[in-house]
Amino acid sequence: MLFKHKKYIIENIGYCPICETKTKFFSKEEWLRDHYLCSICRSIPRERALMEILKNNYPGWEKAVIHETSPGNRGASVRLRNECGKYIPSQHFDNVPLGTTDNGIRCENLELLTFEDDSIDIHISQDVMEHVFNPLKAFSEIARTLAPGGMHIFTVPLVNKWNPSKRRAKKDDENNVIHLLEPSYHGNPIGDGRSLVTIDWGFDICEFILQSCGLFTQIFYIDDVGKGIRAEYIEVLVTYKPVEILSAAKL
Repeated sequence: MLFKHKKYIIENIGYCPICETKTKFFSKEEWLRDHYLCSICRSIPRERALMEILKNNYPGWEKAVIHETSPGNRGASVRLRNECGKYIPSQHFDNVPLGTTDNGIRCENLELLTFEDDSIDIHISQDVMEHVFNPLKAFSEIARTLAPGGMHIFTVPLVNKWNPSKRRAKKDDENNVIHLLEPSYHGNPIGDGRSLVTIDWGFDICEFILQSCGLFTQIFYIDDVGKGIRAEYIEVLVTYKPVEILSAAKL
């Protein structure tokens, strides 16, 4: 049941896809994407949407090899860490060799992954791809390392919607950041707590991924207050690596 309380913008009883418990969802702020919380696990809408899509698209994910880049400390990241025996969390640390671990966290750069070809069943990224400087290389590396039948399941704010994606920042040949628009930052679990937004993505991200690595991407949109999934920019994207690419000789 959805109802309003004088303390909350929205408040309702439902079932959380993260903690799989009957719970109360509530928000004291109008920006639901970051503030519409599960009262038990404190997850937010995009995390619940991602978990719902993961469970529906990859039954048996608990036994899969899952790599999550830049995981958080709550919601889907915590559940993946607790229930997937082959879960690999990674961050991009300065001054740590790629492919090595620091306090149990692997150091990886999405633009230069150290994983072997066809070695990861599921790549997970939650609001990461809007911070990548070379998304063509990142999507290509994700595709290379995905096992046949694997998926990249991710959230990214599609702020431009039907308008073309727009580059906000890039790097020059000397690795200096060049701002093309007024700098915009999101939260970051490491470093100084800020992560520069490099691209305002639109729905044309699917075409960009196809051109980058030859894989098809589907956009899922869920609006279900019963599962606490209602917010701005709530889409979950799934890029699929086929089990087998049929050659002309097999057709």
